[in-house]
Amino acid sequence: MKKRILVVDDEPSIVTLLTYNLEQAGFEVLSASNGEEGRDLAIEECPDAMILDLMLPKLDGMEVCKELRQAKVFIPILMLTAKDDEFDKVLGLELGADDYLTKPFSPREVIARVKAILRRSQYQQNRISDVSTEDVNQTSIGDLVVYPDRYEAYFKDKLLELTPKEFELLCYFLQNKGRVMTRDQLLSAVWNYDFAGDTRIVDVHVSHLREKIEENTKKPVYIKTIRGLGYKLEEPKDG
Repeated sequence: MKKRILVVDDEPSIVTLLTYNLEQAGFEVLSASNGEEGRDLAIEECPDAMILDLMLPKLDGMEVCKELRQAKVFIPILMLTAKDDEFDKVLGLELGADDYLTKPFSPREVIARVKAILRRSQYQQNRISDVSTEDVNQTSIGDLVVYPDRYEAYFKDKLLELTPKEFELLCYFLQNKGRVMTRDQLLSAVWNYDFAGDTRIVDVHVSHLREKIEENTKKPVYIKTIRGLGYKLEEPKDG
């Protein structure tokens, strides 16, 4: 069955360009020309991924992303922005977008990024479908307990609301507990980029993850920053 991609953009030329290239790559495409329509389609149709423009009529991309995450709709979102503005990129990621691209973009790069987020999403779905009630995979560190097969994470017995990318990043840290991971390593492993990416994506997701598992984000005890190198997940020290 073809994967369905929802394209939300108010520029007909962009929608036509993306629709053509996505269909050529083997995807089925849904489209919307404003934020409200895009939000409603995402909830009703449950597409496999969403390409979401930042500047939209009726409801902008930021608000669409925020409302979908609040509604617990966690489909992967690739955000498009005409602004080369760091604030917009960071805010979009913090609201739950998985990735972003700045216009003008290459259709080839859009396809590559869509395929990357779909690979990660499919991997997690496969793990969930394979879970056995008698044999549950569990990983814990301090007060943090993660069930990769269930796609669930708990901190002090409270279920964490994580975006797909935050969950993948957390699992990768756990798989490499105690090891220093560079931003490029994390970008390659979690985002599956085969080309140069923006490591700021990693920083934003680490920051957002810390907000959910750290008592004090200014003095993290789980995800440590290793100056000049990257990040490391380690067992919190008592006292």
